[in-house]
Order: sequence, then C-alpha cells, then structure tokens
Amino acid sequence: MGLTFIKSLTASSDCELSFIDGTDGVVFDSTYNEYQFRFVNLHPSGSSVLFQFQVNATNGADFNDSPITSTYFEAYNAESGAAESLDYTASRDAAQSTSFVTLAGGVDHGGAGNDDGSASGIFTLYDPSSTTFVKHWVAQFDFMSDTPADFVAHTAGYINTGDPTDQPAIDEIRFQFNSGDIDAGTIYMYGVG
Repeated sequence: MGLTFIKSLTASSDCELSFIDGTDGVVFDSTYNEYQFRFVNLHPSGSSVLFQFQVNATNGADFNDSPITSTYFEAYNAESGAAESLDYTASRDAAQSTSFVTLAGGVDHGGAGNDDGSASGIFTLYDPSSTTFVKHWVAQFDFMSDTPADFVAHTAGYINTGDPTDQPAIDEIRFQFNSGDIDAGTIYMYGVG
C-alpha cells in the first residue's frame, strides 16, 4: 500500500483551506478507499485557538450538513518540565454535530512575537465515497500551546447521517482555526492504495 500525491495547499493568511473533488486537480471520490492529509507547521494568527475540520456530502452547500461523532484526548509536557499529563477532554468531543470538529485544541502562534507556534499532524478519512457505511476517520496532531507546552492530540470518529438507508458520499473537506487565519503552513492530500 502506497501514498499517491493528489494536491497541496499552502496557507498565506487564509481563513480556511478546502479540498473539493473536481476542482484544481483534487480527486476526492471512489478512486481511493482511504485519503490522508498531512499538515506541516500550520501557524495560526491568534493565540490558543482550535484547529478544526468539517466535510460536505456530495452536492452539500455550507459545511454544516454532515453530522460527526468523535472523541478527543491529549498528552502534554510543559517546556519547564514542571508538569505533564494525559487527559480525556470531553468538551472537545462531538455527538452528531454539524459544527466544525476540533483536531487540536489550544494551538499558540508563538507569544508576543507571533513567531514560533504551529501544529503538525496526520488526518485519515476512510472510504468517503461509500453510500452504505458511515465514514470513519482518525487524526493525531502535535502542537505548541500558550502554556508553553508541547501537546499531542488524538481524535477519532465517524460521519453519520443517522439514517442507515441514506449515507451520502463525502467529496469536500475544510480545515480551519476557530479564530483568525491560518497565517502559514501546508496541507498535503494523498490517496492511499
């Protein structure tokens, strides 16, 4: 099993980055049963912001019509070495939510100088073109918080309309910070197969 590069998007003070099947060379259909997104040094314009995603079903309109259920936990280690922890964060879970879902919580832009904070990670979506099954996904992100501390966030979940006879295909995905812009960073999209 190998990765086939599909598309990369590089942020430059963008409010969001979206991959939409059939636009600008993006393939996001039944060509692959698994799609992987890799995030490199996503730098937010704000401090202590949430990095999030949402999807659109085929012919969806506003990234608010696909219910997601997910769970979120994270480990951290303070730069000073004074604290470390492994925590389940219920407030970042989603239960059939059509809102944007958190992949990394509390990403910092790097303090007063707005210089060195970022988030990097991997997000995998399985079989988005299925019209029979829910769409499962899993993600892991490493990021610097405003504490300052290094965090590793683990999230996973599924996209489910709640109707077993109506599971529309997914062909669009959007990534964003919940506040401010993505000042810099690159997202790479791959097909797996």
